[in-house]
Formats: sequence, structure tokens, C-alpha cells
Amino acid sequence: MFTGDASGKFLYKALYTLGLANQPEAIETNDGLMLKDTYITAAVRCAPPQNKPSLEEIHRCVSFVDEEIKMLPRLRVIVALGKIAHDAYLYSIKEKYSKFPFKHGAVHQWETGPAMIDIYHPSRQNTQTGLLTMPMFLDVLSKAKKMADQKNHLLNR
Repeated sequence: MFTGDASGKFLYKALYTLGLANQPEAIETNDGLMLKDTYITAAVRCAPPQNKPSLEEIHRCVSFVDEEIKMLPRLRVIVALGKIAHDAYLYSIKEKYSKFPFKHGAVHQWETGPAMIDIYHPSRQNTQTGLLTMPMFLDVLSKAKKMADQKNHLLNR
């Protein structure tokens, strides 16, 4: 995911900085990138016009995300890269969008299951306009990493 594109260049540099990747970029499939305690997936599996999926397209792809989440029993925190990922996860767990609005840096928690932290998508448009800067991105990812570490510590007591 994100291999060889501008979003990936931004994302993998941040993951590397935080020790969650063994190298700062993903140029091609077999370039040696390895993630640590991190899993990346897509909420939508198609490329709709203008990269703006409809709610119907988001809902149609949620079953893929559901299946992937089931395969991650140690999942503690979901970082929603953008509103589409945020909305897809809320739909997946049958929560109301109005109850948990997307906001950069917002933390959403439930009685069970992983927490979710919102972050602006690292798209070229967001990073080149300054809507998302590397310090902002690192701040939210650091918060997610800290939360996951704390939850793991509590579970291992």
C-alpha cells in the first residue's frame, strides 16, 4: 500500500522516524521494506473518479477491512488516514458518524475493540498545501504508538 507514490513517501518517512519501518521509503514491492507492529490497508479497494468514493463504494468494501481486522488479534489502535478511512471503520463497527466526527488528532475509544485516531490523509494535496505537515503527522502517529504500547502493557500484566 502506498508503494512508489507521494503519499507513501510521506507516510514511510514518518514510520521510519518512529521506528515502525526499517527504511524511510517504499519504492517497489520487493525493496526490503518491513513494518514493525504496523499494518496498512485500504478502506476502499477501487479507484473511483477523482479518487472520491461514494458512501456506497465505501460500504461495499468494508467487508474486506472487517476480515483483515479479524486476522489482527493484537490490534490496539487504528490510525484512520483521512475521513474515508474514519467513516469506513465507523460503518464497520456500526457507529454513527455524527457521534464520532472526523477531526485531525481526535481519539475515539469504545468499551471493546481498538481505539481509533484520526489523521489527515498524507495525500500530495494535503502535504503541499500545508494542511498536513510532517510534525503534525509525527505527533498523531506518536500518540497512536504510545496508546498501543500502553494497551499492550496493560494486557501483559
